[in-house]
Amino acid sequence: MISVVILGAGNVATHLFSAFNNSDSVSVIQWFNRNISSLKSYKNRVEITDDLSQLKEADLYIIAVSDDAISSLSSQFLFENRLVVHTSGTVNIHDLDKKNRRGVFYPLQTFSKNATLDFADVPICIEAIDKSDLSTLKVLSKAIGSPYHRVSTNQRKALHLAAVFVNNFTNQLYRVAHEITEAEGVEFDILKPLILETAKKVQNLSPYMAQTGPAKRKDKKTIKKHLDLLKKEQHKAIYELLTASIQQTHGVLTDPRTHSKKNKIHGRKKL
Repeated sequence: MISVVILGAGNVATHLFSAFNNSDSVSVIQWFNRNISSLKSYKNRVEITDDLSQLKEADLYIIAVSDDAISSLSSQFLFENRLVVHTSGTVNIHDLDKKNRRGVFYPLQTFSKNATLDFADVPICIEAIDKSDLSTLKVLSKAIGSPYHRVSTNQRKALHLAAVFVNNFTNQLYRVAHEITEAEGVEFDILKPLILETAKKVQNLSPYMAQTGPAKRKDKKTIKKHLDLLKKEQHKAIYELLTASIQQTHGVLTDPRTHSKKNKIHGRKKL
């Protein structure tokens, strides 16, 4: 049985508590947060505290707070030589205070408190300075049914950056699409099968091979019509930027504002 103390009360901490609490081989013995009122609803399920001096001895301390607070919080621990990990995609492992053994337990997924999540669909990126601690993080990942991946700090940072593109930026594009449909009184829900199919395609095809649409097929008339339909300058800028990016990737550089082919790449002749 792995004993765990969780620090923080945000989305990641809340989902981790739920996953650990449902595991037969993990015991959350304490949950810390500076604002203890955020944990009041859990007081009958786990010991809660807002006092760092009262932290219990555990196999593992998981810091699940904002990136800017990780280093400072780890430096305030009164104990030494225990395993302390953070859950950030970008914070360096060495930002944790060196008086304790250090590691990273980064769940690569989007978390919302009220959204149900199966940890079988949550890859855990693990990192540790000591090999024995790496084994502990592997066992912890298995205990909640998550696949784990041993990564370096630079690899983890690259994964987090890529995740921003596939999740945060994509979600913003959903928001733009919602504004466009809403402006014409069309239900955004009509697009949901397309959203699901797009995500499904990249399970078996590379994003390069899965690309379709007017930008790739050099459909200048459709591109012009789309730009004319867009009412917000910000939406036009996004459309133009992504169109240019797709065309550069697929060998045709066309300025969506002038609709003129500039050149081809990948060794093809200029037009």
